[in-house]
Amino acid sequence: MNPARLAVLGIALAAGGGAAFLMSGGDPPPPPPAPKAELPPPPMTEVLVAAADMPMGQVLRAADLRWQPWPDGAMTAGYISRKDNAKALDETVGASVRSGFLAGEPIRAQKLVRPDSGFMAAILPAGMRAVAIVTDSRGTNSAGGFILPNDRVDVIRTFRDDANSRANNSEVQLSQTILTDIRVLAIGQLIQEKNGTNVVTGETATLAVTPAQAETLTLAQKVGSLSLSLRSLADAGRPVEAQPVDAAMAQMPEPGLTVVRFGVARQQTP
Repeated sequence: MNPARLAVLGIALAAGGGAAFLMSGGDPPPPPPAPKAELPPPPMTEVLVAAADMPMGQVLRAADLRWQPWPDGAMTAGYISRKDNAKALDETVGASVRSGFLAGEPIRAQKLVRPDSGFMAAILPAGMRAVAIVTDSRGTNSAGGFILPNDRVDVIRTFRDDANSRANNSEVQLSQTILTDIRVLAIGQLIQEKNGTNVVTGETATLAVTPAQAETLTLAQKVGSLSLSLRSLADAGRPVEAQPVDAAMAQMPEPGLTVVRFGVARQQTP
């Protein structure tokens, strides 16, 4: 056969095969995926949550609270549910926040203080006492005014050394750390830090102390002046080289009587 005709015949066969392939549509499409079985939604219960961040001491308003669906599997004791108490939102309004809430955090009665309860007594740890000491609003005896509520401080007592003053015929003052790692409950009337700024606006600092430390502070204020030394956050709970309270109290001069004879005042100790 003529080679030219063979070439034409080959081209025709190739064109016919291509046309047949195009008519067939190529590979068959994959089968559609099997429909997935939808899981039923988990059972939910509406609980009372904070509508926004709420710091310690804030008095709750209706706008601060809302109902939010909560998975039943994540419910814990203390959450306030709508099915148990539909009026809980209205009953919670007016309470004070004992410990801060984050937005969306469930409200718990343990973190609230009712209006008829003392707030300071509510935030005071069990077995502790709240004692207020006099401070300087200019911050001269309170770390420049940068001591904030919930900071940890050391208490320093400054007093007159009567024995050395008489011996040297001049005023001799001594300073002594009598308490360490003490939590500050409030500065003036403030019980919460305000944006990390200088908040020393009152004349008192309220400290959380044990009953024995409360006695030490009370006596120290009577026979001297007190200053607060701010501790680093890294040192919270760590002991420092300080004189024990018992030893400090042993060196503390006892309050005595001022006797005036012929117009001359003299201090006498028991």
